[in-house]
Amino acid sequence: MRTRELAGLIAVVVLSSGLQGCGGAGAGGDPGARSLPLGQSCQSIRGELNKLDSRGVQAYVEKASNGGKLSGSQKADADNYNRLLGQYLGARCHV
Repeated sequence: MRTRELAGLIAVVVLSSGLQGCGGAGAGGDPGARSLPLGQSCQSIRGELNKLDSRGVQAYVEKASNGGKLSGSQKADADNYNRLLGQYLGARCHV
């Protein structure tokens, strides 16, 4: 009986130590949410992303990521979209 209790205790310790990395701020080297640039909010960035989405900029981003050629203005739009998306996700606006 002692062996069974010890095996159960070991299983609990192993599971709980494995779950400590899940959740919680800073877990697993996560730097946490980044602050937004001055004058920006999650809503303002989402609005800019929506405008770019309505102009079809996501297709430019996908084309560029697949190695496709873009014009100068398309590349600028795709770069702007990626920058804004990075800010939006980095600030954890989507959570």
